[in-house]
Amino acid sequence: MRLNDKINIVIDILKDRNVAIGFSGGSDSTLIVYLASQIAKNTLAITIDNHLMPTGFVEHTRKMAESFGIEHEVIDIDFYRDADFLENTSKRCHTCRSLMYSTIKKLAIDRGFDYICDGNNISDLVDDRPGILVTYENDFKTPLIKAKLTSREIHEYLDKNNIPYSKSTTCLATRIPTNTPITQEKIEKISYCEDYILSNTGCEIVKVRDHGIFSLCEVDNVDEIIGENKYKQINDELKNKGYEKIALNLSGIKNNEDIILGLNEGDFSYKLPFTINIEDTEKQLENEIIFKTDEKIEVKNIEIFDSGLIEGKHFNSYENALERFMEILPNLRRNI
Repeated sequence: MRLNDKINIVIDILKDRNVAIGFSGGSDSTLIVYLASQIAKNTLAITIDNHLMPTGFVEHTRKMAESFGIEHEVIDIDFYRDADFLENTSKRCHTCRSLMYSTIKKLAIDRGFDYICDGNNISDLVDDRPGILVTYENDFKTPLIKAKLTSREIHEYLDKNNIPYSKSTTCLATRIPTNTPITQEKIEKISYCEDYILSNTGCEIVKVRDHGIFSLCEVDNVDEIIGENKYKQINDELKNKGYEKIALNLSGIKNNEDIILGLNEGDFSYKLPFTINIEDTEKQLENEIIFKTDEKIEVKNIEIFDSGLIEGKHFNSYENALERFMEILPNLRRNI
């Protein structure tokens, strides 16, 4: 399916509706807000300020909403007051989203908005993002998933149409390893280091992962640090902030995620980075199930294993295999 056809699916979904969306100013929510501002009956962008976002996050969302001429509400929720969140267990992302989405949903309903959505896209469903369960639990709509839009396609559309968006909207708590407590001191340290690298290089995306005395820096343009010999300056500054060892991830941050299947003679095998809850997934696919056990579900052309392995069989083209894989993804329910 062509990109414009997918965009038209989103337009048809949003047209003449009262649309409320959780708005981060990133590419995904920006695309929905932009389209809704053109064709929805009313649009309300809702931003949560959890005190753990990159510098300028809230101000950027305000400017974006104003430029699109839509209503915008910022809700302050101090996550430093949430003990469960600060414990930083494997359920942290779920805890975070549960609090944010319940707040967004309440405000949207109180304001009379009957179509409440988020910016999840189809590429998000093959990443390790447990927060997607909160989307399902709160019955948030997902127009970008419905249209099978990938991250790459969304960036392509926004860039072609000169629609600005923030490339750094992820919570800074994601920089701290699971089961390592989150503290305000750590978050402020991470924020300072990321801002320093952003200010002193041409990088647009920077993540400084905190591992105690060790930090791992990830950027979207590694050459900006190596090629310009800025690594010594950055190394010295991060050491001044308390890190004893600083490493650079040479792979770089990928910001244009697509879904690639290794189709071979009509078959493919795709391993997701999480395990599948077979029982919950069965409820989503009950009318399509051909065969099932405690470990796997079989539907037309697809076998789903609790390990996260998805196997496709007997496809006559790559396009058909990818289309079928994308049809299955929104029905999967993962374990946390």
